[in-house]
Amino acid sequence: MERTMNDLDCTPEQKLKGAISLLRDEAYQWWMTVEEGTQPNRLSYDFFKTTFLSKYVGESYIDARRHEFMNLTQRDRSGAEYKAKFMRLSRYTQGMVVSEYERCIRFEDGLRDNLRVLIAPQKKREFTVLVEKAKIADNVKCSQYQNRDRERQEQEGFEGAF
Repeated sequence: MERTMNDLDCTPEQKLKGAISLLRDEAYQWWMTVEEGTQPNRLSYDFFKTTFLSKYVGESYIDARRHEFMNLTQRDRSGAEYKAKFMRLSRYTQGMVVSEYERCIRFEDGLRDNLRVLIAPQKKREFTVLVEKAKIADNVKCSQYQNRDRERQEQEGFEGAF
């Protein structure tokens, strides 16, 4: 929902109205109660989102996602898979990773060591550039492993011919 509203360039007021329009039954009644007990100047999309998440998602879930984000590493994921999980979990980190620089550092820290050594010296602190460089480095490493395996198989085939 939020992505759609962002894609449509909705104002915060439009986001709030859109989110409320999607509420049904008990959730809508809950919001009506919250709205009645809240000063009008506090009623914003961010207030709605925070209040809704705390009511229906729960702090323990959010804390678990934050913990997962802070401990996220690439491991055997492709660069694209790592980026997707990083982005999904970063939604739960409000106030923890606030700048582009911090987001880059966190992303870079989670990369596999063999990729991080290729990327870290470049000191790129623009997230989209960093992600692209990580994907390229990942592809290069995959090609290296495939070439090594192919050479090994060719060598074994050559030795077996005698």
